[in-house]
Order: sequence, then structure tokens, then C-alpha cells
Amino acid sequence: MPWGELAALLTAIAWSFTAIFFSFSGRRIGSGVVNRSRLVFAFLFLLLSHRLLEGSFFPWNTDPYRWGWLAISSLLGLVLGDAFLFRAYVMIGPRLSMLLMSTVPIFSTLFGWILFHETIQRVEMAGIILAVAGVGWVVTEGQSDPLLADKKFYRRGLLFGFLGALGQVANLVTARYALVGNYPAISATVIRISVALVILWGIAALQRQIRDTFSAWRDRQAFRALLAGAFVGPFLGIWLSLIAVQNARLGIASTLMALPPVILIPLEYVFFHRRISRRGLAGTLMAMAGVALLFW
Repeated sequence: MPWGELAALLTAIAWSFTAIFFSFSGRRIGSGVVNRSRLVFAFLFLLLSHRLLEGSFFPWNTDPYRWGWLAISSLLGLVLGDAFLFRAYVMIGPRLSMLLMSTVPIFSTLFGWILFHETIQRVEMAGIILAVAGVGWVVTEGQSDPLLADKKFYRRGLLFGFLGALGQVANLVTARYALVGNYPAISATVIRISVALVILWGIAALQRQIRDTFSAWRDRQAFRALLAGAFVGPFLGIWLSLIAVQNARLGIASTLMALPPVILIPLEYVFFHRRISRRGLAGTLMAMAGVALLFW
């Protein structure tokens, strides 16, 4: 059974549901509050899970070199990478930002070959190309708006989106180094979330935003969506992503984890009754054909 590939696919599904939950809560209480709060609840879920699976609440006995790689992974992915991506959302919109993020499998395949001597067979390369093309076809639909009048602003948005993609690649590569020797993915997830938690809440404290964050939790509808999103995303999604990186080649794992724009099409139809266009359907079928080749 290809456990790494299966974990990567489940990661994409988890992150797709996360987008729905966090979009709802973010509209009500703000994206900054959601970004900080998701880590708190995910950390609590992780502590309980670590106690059940590993016998302790926190992996205190982790080797210093693993701590170093996981701290770097958290900083590059959960802090800087996400910050660049969220900024790109504002400057160039979500579709073009997601298109730039669809380059992650390409860079991951390259770094997997250079750093970890991973080889990709022809049928797997065909699967990666199909999946990435399907995602790109989906996220560029409706991208016919004229370019922003401020070309400098537009170029900065492209730069931030590209940096967000590189942050995700660096996050996967550095996490891979920490996971050698079958180190428990749940322990690595606890450490990564704890590092991001300290950094983001430290910044919130300096900006005097902690009280406003707690006050926002009084919105019950937003709070329930926030809890659900924290469970399927920073808790379950990141845990599964590390299992994927540990057990599958970087290029294949990152390709499968790049599928949320495609998976969101049927989810948005079910939850928001949004019409599925012919282009969206074609892109979905193309990406699913790529996934089938990767599993085959």
C-alpha cells in the first residue's frame, strides 16, 4: 500500500475543507485572528494525540539536530511562506496566487533529485505533468481581468506568490531532513506547530492584538468553524503532510498535496451550490488522471 501517496492525497482533502472553514470564520473575525488562533487549537489537539500515541504530551527527548531542522521548516513554511501567500492573495488574488503555488511540485521534484537522489519514472512524470496542468487549468479560469494599473504593485504580488511557493518547497525539504530514521511524524508536527505558535503570538503581543483575538472568539459561529478548520488543517493536514514527506518522494507527495483547488470544485458545489464549469470539470478530470497515474 502506498502510504505516503495516500497520506498526501488525504492532506489535500484536509486542506480543502480547511479553506472552507477558515474562509467562513475569516470573513467574520478577520484572517489575522484565524491565523493565530488555528495554531492554538491545533496545538491542543496535537498534545492530546501525542500523549495517546507516544506516551507523553511533548517530545522533549528529540535530538537537537531534529529540533533545528523542524524549527527552520516551521519558520520557512508556517510563518514566512504562509505570510507571503496571504499577502499575495490580497495583491494579485487567490487564483493567480494558487497558480504560482502549483509550481511547488516542479521545484520539489528538482530538489528531491538533487538532495535526496530521488528518481521519477516516465509514467510518474506524466502523472505530475497532468496533475499540475489540471490545477493550473482550474485556477486560471476567470483570470481575464486586465492587469492592475500599478505594475509595480502587481509585480510585487507575483514576487510574494513565488516566495510563498518557495517557502512551501523549503518547508518540505527541511522537514524531510528531520524525519530521517522513522522519527514519529506526530512528534515533528508538535514541534513545528509550537515554533510557529511562539513566533506568531509573540508578534501579536508586540502589536497588542492578543486581547482582540480572545474577544473575537465570542462569535460562536466563527468559533465553531475555527475549531473545525484547526482540526482538519493545522492538526490533521500538517500531520498527514509529514507522513507523506517521510514515506513518498518529494515530487509525488507535493503534487498530490497541490490538489486543493481541484478538490474544492465539488466541495463548493455541495456546500455553496456553485456551478461547475466545463473548464473546471476538464481540469478536475485532468488532475485526477494524473493522480491515477501516480498511484498506478
